[in-house]
Amino acid sequence: MRKAPLIAVLVLAAVAGAGSAWWLNREAKPGTELATRPAFSLPDLDNRVRKIAEWDGRVVLLNFWAPWCPPCRREIPAFMDLSKKYGDKGLTVVGVTIDTEQNAQNFVETYGIDYPILVGGEQGVTIAKAYGNKVGALPYTVVIDRQGHIRYVQGGELSYKAAEKVIKPLL
Repeated sequence: MRKAPLIAVLVLAAVAGAGSAWWLNREAKPGTELATRPAFSLPDLDNRVRKIAEWDGRVVLLNFWAPWCPPCRREIPAFMDLSKKYGDKGLTVVGVTIDTEQNAQNFVETYGIDYPILVGGEQGVTIAKAYGNKVGALPYTVVIDRQGHIRYVQGGELSYKAAEKVIKPLL
């Protein structure tokens, strides 16, 4: 079966990625060319196809995660708090699970995640790579400004305080 080896590889990548996350974390510097966010579409938990372009004009915190990933689980409450605090100011948090729809649905229902969750599965890993996640680290977070430019990426857990520092100037 392909799922068991995929999960083993992803767990290994998450562990290895967390140790090497220091080189993944980067912020766009003034005067540097900003990368434009790659386009993609994935189904949400209601099986509606959603496009990342749907949130153009808003600041997007795009988080690649999995229910079985401990650092992913730890940062989700901070993302829910940020969504509540800054949603009316133009922030949208979007989660992309690299797990199955059922596992994500069970997790979302248990923990009350209130922001959009897209089901990426293996395609989510490919999309994360397009967003700069070359080592397959989980969690992996990207902050996109209102113009669709990638302003910050981080492999590994992102705290509320660190996320807020990046997001506030973009709102």
